[in-house]
Amino acid sequence: MTTLAERLGYGADERVLIINCDDFGMSHAANLGCLAALRDGVATSASLMVPCPWSRDAAGSSSGLDVGVHLTLNAECDTYRWGPITQAPSLLDGNGGFPSTVSDVWDHADLDEVRRECRAQIERSMLWGVDVTHLDSHMGTLQLRPEFFDVYVDLAVEFELPVRMAGASAERSVGFTFRSVAADAGVVFPDHLLYVDAVGSRDAIEGVIGQLRLGVTEVYVHPAVDTPELRAIGQSTEARIDDLALMVDPTFAAALDEAGVRRIGWAPLRDLMRKELRAA
Repeated sequence: MTTLAERLGYGADERVLIINCDDFGMSHAANLGCLAALRDGVATSASLMVPCPWSRDAAGSSSGLDVGVHLTLNAECDTYRWGPITQAPSLLDGNGGFPSTVSDVWDHADLDEVRRECRAQIERSMLWGVDVTHLDSHMGTLQLRPEFFDVYVDLAVEFELPVRMAGASAERSVGFTFRSVAADAGVVFPDHLLYVDAVGSRDAIEGVIGQLRLGVTEVYVHPAVDTPELRAIGQSTEARIDDLALMVDPTFAAALDEAGVRRIGWAPLRDLMRKELRAA
């Protein structure tokens, strides 16, 4: 069977890495951090949080960059809020925005409203001029419940976009074979995901960079610049600052090169998926 790496033009024995900046648009500090990581560091892509206050600024500053949509149904900060861009009462909590937890969304969200909201986020990013390269899900909300995952896959097929995908080992814990569901629909996704259970990716990434599995792996970071705004938001502040430091650290870039890692964005996966869907 031809591997994803081979379908992308690499060798079956190569290690290919996507380094994605999550939370683009969440704050001005995040925008500056993501742009620095992409332009001056080793990051290869970013994911735009369309409902957030600084998303329009992010979209306007991302020309020529590899940017996808970080489909957002949660607002996890206590005092810094964002909410749906559509009329979606089931996606609101009592604090003026999206629910703070994944379980709250799963328990109360109307799936038609979820689908309409997520489609609107993709369409708005396109309206803003973003050449969308991929989809992923803020806090994994769309990825780990079958009925929400169906929305995720349907939108990937509708817009012909590859997606972030949890690893095969997660299928046992969540109880359904989501990877085969997506593959059967023609959706392209990396072979592996380096899962980080919180904001702050240095330890996870540095611990495996010389031992990446063959094929295409995605890792994600949350870079941000140290500003009064970021500290006022108070959500994983030091970890976000450190993620930016890692992305622009020349010794980390050298370690990637020494390990023979090939860095790519999501656009090649998008182009492959569109080619294969249209051929089918």
